[in-house]
Amino acid sequence: MTQMQTIRRMLGVAAMACLLAGGLASAQVSSYADKQSGENTGDQLPRVLKGVQVSQHLDQQLPLDAQFIDDHGQPVKLGDYFGHKPAILTMVYYNCPMLCSEELDGLTGALEMVRLTPGKDFSVIVISIDPTEDYQLAAKKKAFYLKRYGHPETADGWHFLTGKKPDIDAVTAATGYGYVRVPGPDGTLSQYAHASAIEVVTTSGKLAQYYLGVEYSPKDILLGLIEASGNKIGSPVANILTYCYHYDPETNKHSLIVARVVQVGGMLTMAGLGGFMFVMFRRDIRLGREQDLTKADPYNKADKG
Repeated sequence: MTQMQTIRRMLGVAAMACLLAGGLASAQVSSYADKQSGENTGDQLPRVLKGVQVSQHLDQQLPLDAQFIDDHGQPVKLGDYFGHKPAILTMVYYNCPMLCSEELDGLTGALEMVRLTPGKDFSVIVISIDPTEDYQLAAKKKAFYLKRYGHPETADGWHFLTGKKPDIDAVTAATGYGYVRVPGPDGTLSQYAHASAIEVVTTSGKLAQYYLGVEYSPKDILLGLIEASGNKIGSPVANILTYCYHYDPETNKHSLIVARVVQVGGMLTMAGLGGFMFVMFRRDIRLGREQDLTKADPYNKADKG
């Protein structure tokens, strides 16, 4: 067996191990979702997520007259942030125990590599979907992500808003952002099932581009903002959604399952590679010995003749 064939076989084992780990990950996460939603859906979405979608309403006008409270406790209208520059809009809730933080982390990390300045070139608008959250909480979230961004001088370009349900729903309806209230750890409807997405909005307040998930390409965001600054509307993207629902921060069940899956995947991969390498090394040693014996036999026979 050549060295190239050996490498190919090793990569094949690694791929099989990763696929098996992926299968286990899918099974465990699905199992957790099924238990929490009280149904066995297999590969189907749990019933609670049927109404949790992001419909891409490109070229849709945002409700610029929707009223909110900014992170200074002052009343504002959504239209106050448009007219001169584009914006990045995202819908979250500040007490979200998991996905919203991942989304804001991903956005902040991407913006660190975008050669545009919040406040000068564009605005960042974060709106809470939870009408019970107040501006003090919004201010804390803003301070946290502004510090992570590393440019406190751009504070005027970041807007963390709270508001009442009719105004929140006006924005979610325009953006096509679906969400559902679900029970929290105490059994009360204190959490939300929702997907993760950010939108780029033109200077006139029209939806120009969607980016789904929790990781965003700085290059795509830069291009989206440049086009939105000229009021250009982009194209739909693949509708691959990341969901968040019924997370229990006290027992940390969801994170524990994910951690176990990662560990299982790593162990399977290492075990597969290690086992394969051990077998191949033993085989190489055995073949080497056999070749040495084969070469030695004719010599010995000729010597005896």
